Amino acid sequence: MDPIYEMKGLAFGYPGSPPCLRDLDLVVTRGERLALAGANGCGKTTLLLIMAGLLFPTSGTMAFEGRTLSESALEALPFGPRFRRSVGLLFQNPDSQLFCPTVKEELAFGPIQLKLPQDEVDRRVEDTLSLMNIAHLRDRPPHALSAGEKKRVALASLLILTPSVLLLDEPTAGLDPRSQSALVDLLGELAQAGLTLVTASHDMVLLPHLADRLLVLCEDHRVAREGPVKEILADEDFLQSVNLIHEHRHRHGPLVHSHPHGHGHSHDHGHDHDRLRALTGREES
Repeated sequence: MDPIYEMKGLAFGYPGSPPCLRDLDLVVTRGERLALAGANGCGKTTLLLIMAGLLFPTSGTMAFEGRTLSESALEALPFGPRFRRSVGLLFQNPDSQLFCPTVKEELAFGPIQLKLPQDEVDRRVEDTLSLMNIAHLRDRPPHALSAGEKKRVALASLLILTPSVLLLDEPTAGLDPRSQSALVDLLGELAQAGLTLVTASHDMVLLPHLADRLLVLCEDHRVAREGPVKEILADEDFLQSVNLIHEHRHRHGPLVHSHPHGHGHSHDHGHDHDRLRALTGREES
C-alpha cells in the first residue's frame, strides 16, 4: 500500500473558536476511495481544506507523499507546484470556483497558469469538454448554467490539470437524480483510472457508490469510527449515535410506527475512456 496522505494527532481551530478537528490520525493510500461523514459542523469541509493545502494544522502533522505539508513547503520548488497540480478540490458550491466569462475560458485558465503551449491548452480543453459531455456549453457563461452543469464544469476545470487526487465536498448536493447518477458514474470511472478520491458527504444512500472506506467524525470533532462503508452503514445504532440518521415516527391509525431516516442507482453514461486515460495519464484497471 502506497500512502499519499499521512496525518498524526492532527488538530485545527479557527481563530477565536474551539478546535473543529481533534486528535485525528489518518492514512490515505494512493488510488483508494475514502468518504468522510458526520453531522453538519463536525469538520469534514475543514479537513478537505487542510488536505488541499488551503489551511494548515494548528497541531499535529500531515504529510503528502512523505513531505510535511506546510506553508513553507508549498512555497518551495519543486514540491509546491507539483502539489498544486496533483490535488484538486471541488467545492460544495461550484460558484465558489467558477469566475471566467465562458466555459471554454474556465477550462483553459489552469493550463494557461501552468504556461503550457497554446496547442496543448487547446487540446486539453477539447478533450475535457468531450469527456465531461459539456462541449455544447463551451461558449456559455458559467453563472447561467444549471446546478448540474456548473458541477460538471467545476470538475472539468480540475481534471484538465490531470490531478492524482480529487477532494470532493458534497459533490452531489443540489443535483437532481439524473445529474447525481451521471456524476457518481463519472467518479467511479475516475477511480478505476487510478485517481485517489476523498469525498465528504452525508448522503447515506450514495455513500456506497462513492467510496469503499468510511471515516466518521462525531460532533466533538474526533474520529468516531473508520472502516468499510457497508459495514458501518449497517450499524444503525452507531449511525443514530453520531446523528447521521434518526428515528422517524408516523401514525397508522391508532399505531405509531418508527423507522430509521437518513439525511439525504447507477448506470453507464458512456464517457470516452480513451480521453479519460489521456487526461488522467493512467490506464484503467
